[in-house]
Amino acid sequence: MDIITDLIGNELAQVEDEFKKNLKSEVPLISKIGEHLLLSGGKRFRPTILLLSAKLCGYEGRRQIQVASVIEFIHTATLLHDDVVDDAELRRGNASANSIWGSEASVLVGDFLLSKSFFLMVDDGDLKILNTISGATTRMAEGEIQELLRTSDLSLTEEEYLSIVTNKTASLISATCQIGAILAGVDGKKEHALANFGMNLGIAFQFMDDSLDYTSTEKTFGKEIGIDLQGGKITLPLIHTLRSCSPPEREEVVEIILSETSDERAFLSVVGLINKYGGIEYTLEKARGYVAKAKGYLDCFRPSREKTALLAMANYVVERTW
Repeated sequence: MDIITDLIGNELAQVEDEFKKNLKSEVPLISKIGEHLLLSGGKRFRPTILLLSAKLCGYEGRRQIQVASVIEFIHTATLLHDDVVDDAELRRGNASANSIWGSEASVLVGDFLLSKSFFLMVDDGDLKILNTISGATTRMAEGEIQELLRTSDLSLTEEEYLSIVTNKTASLISATCQIGAILAGVDGKKEHALANFGMNLGIAFQFMDDSLDYTSTEKTFGKEIGIDLQGGKITLPLIHTLRSCSPPEREEVVEIILSETSDERAFLSVVGLINKYGGIEYTLEKARGYVAKAKGYLDCFRPSREKTALLAMANYVVERTW
């Protein structure tokens, strides 16, 4: 990943500074939780692909710093809200904000981040970018509600789950890549290509998260393992397993999903079934397929270091362990 550091290392540092600056508030709790979020780090995946997309399209201005910071604000807000919904105790290997300050504070600081994001985008003044971001955040909210409505619903199909993933996760990653093209003012073909690149990459990203929730360790993954199962979230490894297993095995999963207390033995039992029917391998293969499709959308761009870096980011999605 050295090429990425060479290309945008300084800009990523500026995004971090912008993130820190925009977290400042006269309300001490906002600054305190904001500092906790900054110190806990993160992959900064979305700012990275925005900066690379803008460079790929030849953008040479400075607006990408603030816009990339806004994207990370929005993403961080969703993480705060997700941790409350999931009652999660870990985030990025550290205690989650809700486990320290409570759910109410986490939700309200998440609201602050979303509000500040749109304030900053209005200040930027580009209506097309504002429209792209607002469209993505609307889809994200719809995806979260779709997921909530299908909690513990073992009839969820792969096609229906793909709709949830597309809205909940991939829409923001798609918008992130598209914004790089909008900043540079390239033609519609290239803008559309980058949006599709991001959409397929986002789907693959979520599928990998689905897999890691069953296969990683809390130390590596940075959050609690098995939290999807504990929260009744039906993700792709389980969907594949449920349509392959026997009726008695399916009943076993139903009992575990509907149980109010899911212990380690129950989790390992489900993991055993997922391994038996190749749920992880199926999910990884699907993720690789979407990454390959994403890469294809970059064919309309000439060879460059920026293109090589974006292709490396696509590979990272299916190679990562956190």
